[in-house]
Amino acid sequence: MKKFNLISTLFIAIVCLTIACKKDKGTNDEGMVQSAKDFTAKFGAQQQTLQINASALPQTVTLAGGTKINFPAGSLTKGGVAVTGTVTVEAYEVLKRSTVLFTGANTNHASGAPLASDGFIFVDVKSNGSSVDQNLAVPVKISIPAKREGATQLWIGVDQNDKPLVAAGNNQMAWQAPRPQANGAGQKEVNATNSTFTFDFGTLGWINCDVFYSYANPKTTITVEVNNNPGTFANFHAFSGETYVFFCAKGSNVAAQLYTPGGANKVKSYDNMMPIGVQGRMLSFSIKDGKFYYASQEVTISAGQNVVLTLAETTESAVQAAINSLDSY
Repeated sequence: MKKFNLISTLFIAIVCLTIACKKDKGTNDEGMVQSAKDFTAKFGAQQQTLQINASALPQTVTLAGGTKINFPAGSLTKGGVAVTGTVTVEAYEVLKRSTVLFTGANTNHASGAPLASDGFIFVDVKSNGSSVDQNLAVPVKISIPAKREGATQLWIGVDQNDKPLVAAGNNQMAWQAPRPQANGAGQKEVNATNSTFTFDFGTLGWINCDVFYSYANPKTTITVEVNNNPGTFANFHAFSGETYVFFCAKGSNVAAQLYTPGGANKVKSYDNMMPIGVQGRMLSFSIKDGKFYYASQEVTISAGQNVVLTLAETTESAVQAAINSLDSY
């Protein structure tokens, strides 16, 4: 009996050692982060899935972060035909600056001007496994939790060609004004009421509450040189690339991504869009082949500025902590 236990123990130890060796060789087992795309998938906004009966609208869904979406009667169509039966609502919430970075998103206006985020969401509705019409026959009513008083503005997520954002190729995220609402009652600015921004929206996809990061200061173009860069610069959600560069304004919920090529190992802001004199943190992080890299620098934007960041190898938890600290920055 003792001999059996010893053999069994040795067998278990060999199996465990074999598994450990496989992991060391870079297999992407559950929970392991090997790339920037893995990182955004693990730590970014997570998909929330809810079901409603399209034959019994109106119906309201409430997301984990407090966002409410009301689907009125007649709102859901596919190919222009009313949808019936059970449909699946797929949604993401991005309500904190850390979540913006973890998700591999940004607060860039389509012009390149930085926006200060009041939160954004993604909404898709699927019937029999395929998406309903993105342009809604009747607008949905959305309530996003408001962390401040005053007004916000509404935007829709697009790629660099001002088309609805799709995570493919080298598509990069930005925001532009939404199309006029389907009922003709266009709404661009919303005041906070009862700690929410509540509005009608006529399109599914990426939906954003933001205001321009507004300063009367003169604007400039800045470049960021990233030394020891192990990869290429990343696009939305790291669909391609490994290395992100962000400017996060101090005291304002700005997460401006720099991704336009500006030379060897350099990216630049959009031309003449960065306000001179503002303070913030310039940072870069990269994940490639299971290794993590990070660099940051406190900066005050100056005319024609070139910031040099030198990535140093670090740990997954250190990159997480650095990004989480931006929520109170």
